[in-house]
Formats: sequence, C-alpha cells, structure tokens
Amino acid sequence: MKNRSNLPLLFIFAFLYLLLNWYVVTGLQVYTANPLLSLTFWLLIALVTLSLIYSVKRISSRGMDAFFKLTTHAFLILISIELIFVAVLLPGDVYRLFSHGPRNLYWVEFASLLAIITLVIFIYGMVKGKYAYRIITHKLYFKDLPESFDGFKITQISDIHAGSFNNPKAIQKGIDLIKQQKSDLFVFTGDLVNNKASEIVPWISYFSQVKAPYGQFSILGNHDYGDYVKWDTPANKVANLQLLKNYHAELGYRLLLDEHVEIRKNGEKIILAGVENWGLGFGERGDLNKALKNVDVKDFKILLSHDPTHWEAQVKKHPLNIHLTLSGHTHGMQFGLEAFGIKWSPVKYRYAHWAGIKQENNRYLNINRGFGFLGFSGRIGIWPEITVITLNKLHPGQ
Repeated sequence: MKNRSNLPLLFIFAFLYLLLNWYVVTGLQVYTANPLLSLTFWLLIALVTLSLIYSVKRISSRGMDAFFKLTTHAFLILISIELIFVAVLLPGDVYRLFSHGPRNLYWVEFASLLAIITLVIFIYGMVKGKYAYRIITHKLYFKDLPESFDGFKITQISDIHAGSFNNPKAIQKGIDLIKQQKSDLFVFTGDLVNNKASEIVPWISYFSQVKAPYGQFSILGNHDYGDYVKWDTPANKVANLQLLKNYHAELGYRLLLDEHVEIRKNGEKIILAGVENWGLGFGERGDLNKALKNVDVKDFKILLSHDPTHWEAQVKKHPLNIHLTLSGHTHGMQFGLEAFGIKWSPVKYRYAHWAGIKQENNRYLNINRGFGFLGFSGRIGIWPEITVITLNKLHPGQ
C-alpha cells in the first residue's frame, strides 16, 4: 500500500523530467535540424537515468559504492545544467510568444554558455573545491572571561566524514593549516565518519598530528552512531560505536559524552562541556544538564554540541549561561555563495543561521562549515573550514 501511495508522485516526477528534457532538446535543435542531435541527447538521458535507477536498486546489496556515486553525481550535474539552460531560455521563449518571432539563436547560445560554465564549476568543486580549506577567524569579547584566558585561541573543525576522503596530500594540507594556527585548544565537533568506525583508520596518522597545549577534545555527531546503515545485529552496531570511541582516543582526542572538563590556566579556569548528538530530526541523545552537573552559573562555559538546533532549543536560554557553543552539521550544504556581501545557501531553508557566528542573549553560537564532505563529492562556494576563535576579556570602557 505504501508503494502504491507513492505512484502519483512518481508519475508527476517522471512527467516533469521528460518535459524538462524535451524543452532542452528543442532549444538545442536551433543549432541544427539534424536528427542525430536529438537521438544522441535522448540516448545520453536514457543512459544516465537507467544507470541511476540500477544503482539505487543495488544499494541494499552493494551499498553506496563507486558506481552509485558516479551515477548520482552524473544525474545531479545533468539536472543542474539543464535547469540553468531552461532558466535562461524560458524568458526568451515567453517574449517570443508575444512577439510571434522565431527562437533567437543568440539567446540559445547564451543559455548554452551558462550551462557550460555550470559544468566547469561542478568539475572544479569536485576536483579542487572540496579540499579548498579556508581559515576563518573570529574575535569574541566577554566581560566575565577570566583574565588569564584573555587572548586564548581555540581551533575548531567539524564534520570530517573520513569515509569520503580520497586524497591524502590534500588532507595533509588541511592538517598543516590546523597546526600552523598554534592555538591553545583544539576541538572537533562531531561526524568523524559517514557510517562505520573503520572509515577513520586510514586517516588516524593524519588527524593525530594535531596537538594543542591545553588539549584536544571531541564529541559525536549524528553520523557517528551508525544509524544510516543496516547492521546484521544490534550488537554489531553497538560494537561499531565503541570502536569509534576507541579511535577518538587513538587520535589523541578526549571524547566528551555528556560531561565537562576544567581548563585551568594560572589558577583560573573555564569549563569545556560536550554533549552527545542532540538535533531536531537527527536524534535527541544529548543530556545538557548532565554535562553541566556541578557547574556554577558564574563559571565561563564553552559547549561542544554538533547540531545547531540544540542551541536554539535548549542552550541559548539555559539558566547556567553558556557563553559560547561550537557546532557544525550543516556543511553549508556544500553549495552556495559567500561573496560580494552575499551569504546564501539552500540550507538556509532548513537552518535560518547555518554558518559562522550568531549572538543572542549575550551568548554566542559558531557553526563550522565542515572540514569534509558527504553525499555530493565536492564543494561549490561553501569551502571547507578551519575556525580559529580568540577569546578576549572585555574591560570596562571598551
């Protein structure tokens, strides 16, 4: 019954997909009336579509293997190019309906040019963009920051997704950038792997290079629990999570599981707390009150919480006054535009604030755009991020 209820949506999607491709091929026919053009186009569409259907059907037995990634990426790129082509061509055709003139070759050429540019952008995002690491710095000021921590530097990365990596030299480049920051504290805010603990094994020698004078700390993200793959037995899933926790220790990261530690300097302290993943729609596991047990309201507090919806739901109004929360999770959807004063990504329709610093109630949230990538094997406009936050004491008169 469930499959039958999806049939109308499937037919609607198939109709719109065929309509899109028909419209594109009518535009291309302006170049030549040779039927070979149409035949080649429809053969390409059939090849990509059937390959995608086949790869989806074999997920249960083969998983998201290289063939699946190839077909999904080919389909994504094809659809994106076609939509750009149509978005440019359609206004010209609407005008043509009123002017009763022929379809303008120059309009089709402009649509084709933008489609080619779109293809080039996708290729760059998949080859270079996903490893185009950026250092993003923030200076934050607090009245109640202990004097000893004035100028204290924290490096944050998030969403490593080790199972997606395929370029050791590029990863080392990112690790070297982290080390160059010479921060006092290093934190990782979840999603070490895509699904299975074994994914991090080839990369332990890389991420274990990161050291900081006041320690390296980490938390779990929604992907770390193995919720998105099928396990032979529940015990295997539990064993996988325990193995992942062991790998955090092997990396040299202190994994915070609904707990806190005191970071001490010159007899003064700040509190660093970490919760298990808590996210609307992604598992509400974390226990914030447990993580802050026996913490005083006057203590300066930093919280590691993977999903920024936790900050909106519980953290920003918590009575213990959590000064700074460090999150990740969104990836900035790995696609968008941050230039010329514009900050936009489709992920904004799921998360109103999806990257960078937000302040409310004198409390700060930073959302890291992610170190790795997932799903789409690339980044376009939203580059992988290494965040460096400097804590500053706000003195009277400043």
